[in-house]
Amino acid sequence: MAPVPCFQTAYPAGVTALVMMRTTALASDAPPPPSPLVPDRNRVGQVDSPSMRSAGRDALSLALMDARNHTLRLFGQYQLALEGVDFVVPQLSVLNPPVWELGHIAWFQEWWIGRNLQRALGATSDPAHARLASIEPAADRWWDSTNVPHQQRWSLNLPTVSACRAYLLDTLEGTLELLEKAGDDDAALYFYRLCLFHEDMHAEALTYTAQTLGLALDKPLLQAFTPAAMTLREPVLVPATVWHLGSAAQGQGAGFAFDNEQGAHEVRVPEFEIDAQPVSWAQFVEFVDDGGYDRPELWQAGGRDWLQQIVRTEGRRGPRYVEQIGVASGAVMQTRFGTPRRMLGNQPAMHMSWWEADAWCRWAGRRLPAEVEWEVAAHTAARRGFYWGDVWEWTGSTFRAFPGFVPGPYAEYSAPWFGTHKVLRGGSLATRGRMKHPKYRNFYLPERDDIFCGFRSCAL
Repeated sequence: MAPVPCFQTAYPAGVTALVMMRTTALASDAPPPPSPLVPDRNRVGQVDSPSMRSAGRDALSLALMDARNHTLRLFGQYQLALEGVDFVVPQLSVLNPPVWELGHIAWFQEWWIGRNLQRALGATSDPAHARLASIEPAADRWWDSTNVPHQQRWSLNLPTVSACRAYLLDTLEGTLELLEKAGDDDAALYFYRLCLFHEDMHAEALTYTAQTLGLALDKPLLQAFTPAAMTLREPVLVPATVWHLGSAAQGQGAGFAFDNEQGAHEVRVPEFEIDAQPVSWAQFVEFVDDGGYDRPELWQAGGRDWLQQIVRTEGRRGPRYVEQIGVASGAVMQTRFGTPRRMLGNQPAMHMSWWEADAWCRWAGRRLPAEVEWEVAAHTAARRGFYWGDVWEWTGSTFRAFPGFVPGPYAEYSAPWFGTHKVLRGGSLATRGRMKHPKYRNFYLPERDDIFCGFRSCAL
């Protein structure tokens, strides 16, 4: 397949036609799109908000197409960079082979919707029930993430990119046809919402994988994934409260919620002070200038082990992708999608491990916020300057189940990671808007710094 020019959107004609047809059906008075390659982004953009958790069929239809188009546009960047080397990339624990990632997105949607005879039951369905056969006979052998270990994904005889794109188109068409006949309640739409958000997660994974591999992005994407300068405000004092942490379970009229969010319960939260915005590069440079990476008393034992490992394996003693920190000038040079760029002092410090975030807080005489504190501030302090959404933010909380936790049908999503991962809240510039919900709990191991993550602090 020839590379797609970077100034065009890498959509298959069939998907574009579906977007055009369904957008027009929802808004017959809308003007025709300016190009047969570009869908009506004004209409599609309306479905990129957190309200999609309660979206009905029409909005979900557009959102699913929007997600697929975004996936294919991102993968178009991989084609430009990697098609000449048959998409061969280093085998790293933090990423998947790009072609595997592409096929897995389609497989997941077909597994939970097209092949799922109990899809109308939503979260109460039996995930072990017999399923219909896939339209791709070897799909389960290739893309079932539960039964295909990460290491094995690198040795699979995967189909061509062209075949994967055809599978993406076929599964989307099947999904949209079934969605037209689905019911209107939360149970009937549960798997459509789950698959939408799953694809959004993998689109972000494609983005941070591009950063890891140093792949160049076209100018619009590069601009979209570049943090703006923040307006630095004084910390916010949040009064004591009793907070309902977590989301209502399905069937209570609250729309979609991930299983690890469910189990809403009251938490008494004392008064606390929290930064109005994530820690900036200028603030982090002060930590470096003060020898923060060389002061063992600032690091927990696990953090000291992590530091020793990155020195030994990567030869660095500082944030990932940072080529230079000028402690006198405050300048930070960080590689962004293969190109070194000067970071502004009032941009959020990014690509920080939990260990680095914790060490900075100890140095500053502060602490990471508990996830309930972050959630309270996000809901109640926006008008007083609490700003979020440019970087995922580490919290001080270990990822654990809420009271009464019951795994969802996709049982491998949360439960295997309880107790080992740390909670992040918020979202990054690579996160779709509909994923930026103040109750969403992201989670990663504390050493992960390849994702678009930063942090903020609270007073002790």
